[in-house]
Amino acid sequence: MMRALVIGAGPAGLMAAEALARAGLSVLVAEAKPSVGRKFLMAGKSGLNITKDEAFESFVAAYAEAAPVLRPALEAFGPGAVQDWARGLGQEVFTGSSGRVFPVAMKASPLLRAWLARLSGLGVEIRTRWRWTGMNAGMVFETPEGVQVIHPAVTVLACGGASWAQLGSDGRWTEMLRDLPLAPFQPANMGFAVTWSPHMAGHFGKPVKGIALRAGETVSRGEIVLSARGIEGGGIYAVSREMREGAPLLLDLAPDLSAAQVQARLARPRGKASLSNHLRKALRMDPVKLALLMECGHPLPRDPATLAALIKALPVPHAGPLPMDQAISTAGGIRLAALDAGLMIRDMPGVFAAGEMLDWEAPTGGYLITAALATGLWAGQHAALWAGRHAGERAQDQGAAAP
Repeated sequence: MMRALVIGAGPAGLMAAEALARAGLSVLVAEAKPSVGRKFLMAGKSGLNITKDEAFESFVAAYAEAAPVLRPALEAFGPGAVQDWARGLGQEVFTGSSGRVFPVAMKASPLLRAWLARLSGLGVEIRTRWRWTGMNAGMVFETPEGVQVIHPAVTVLACGGASWAQLGSDGRWTEMLRDLPLAPFQPANMGFAVTWSPHMAGHFGKPVKGIALRAGETVSRGEIVLSARGIEGGGIYAVSREMREGAPLLLDLAPDLSAAQVQARLARPRGKASLSNHLRKALRMDPVKLALLMECGHPLPRDPATLAALIKALPVPHAGPLPMDQAISTAGGIRLAALDAGLMIRDMPGVFAAGEMLDWEAPTGGYLITAALATGLWAGQHAALWAGRHAGERAQDQGAAAP
């Protein structure tokens, strides 16, 4: 039986391993950390968002310039297939009001346990604490038993990006692939550093709700959280790419009202009420929003029209992205042009790549996990086809050489 090697035991690697095993190959999964799926489990701590239930063209468009390359894999294993996959592992799903899809259990651990049991039943062998260190006449690993060299018929790399190093995504695989065209890693779906004045400390850890965020041409309705480090949360992640590329962040603190409506409310007589009390009453502005307005808009204009314009487009100065290791994901990795249609590395016949180590970027909301699963399956299936085709060619060559 032909031996297939998968390096990395996150969603992409496990999906590739299953595809290879179902194709009849003997599969070894090598994972550098002591346990598998660590980032997957971390993603499930706040509710595992596995995909997004929306029109397919809208879903694919979320991958921006990478969409044409990812499209075939997503057509083969898109949002509907991801939901069926979860159900097939005994985890029923539901769709939230935003279209995001979650397992009913909300956690990743029941899904991962069921998946690992299925892989074991298919004969997939998983070795942990196996760190890939090179390709010297084979795939070389540092292991608890010493250096091991594997000579697989086919390999799928699913080594992750470069965020959350403690969970396994440390980007060290670039050392082995330095001769390939690689895009530099950048943080994605990340928070941004803000130097707050002391009076903001009382609001750290609190969400800012009912706002819209704009950076460049992208507008997001979502929450942000203020922290001692800066601003984080789903709302900021949705505009993080544009901010990383230099677009200023503007907050609409009253997105359900027009500027004219805000102005009209502010123009009402306020008597002896302070401006902050007037804002609270006229716009039902909570203390966190008020603090943010005063922090970023100080000194506040008294003219209702000017103040309304500020409330509708409050600039938030920041000092750039928080450290990459704190980002949910990363942009960068193996450039897509270095891969063929089956995700095989053109300069490394028989070596395929999948998941976040490829140079694609997607917002949160189920897009990340869906593309990791889809590219893992796609790479695994095409790796199995390549191995079978080349095994047949080798057999023909051996037959022709026989006396």
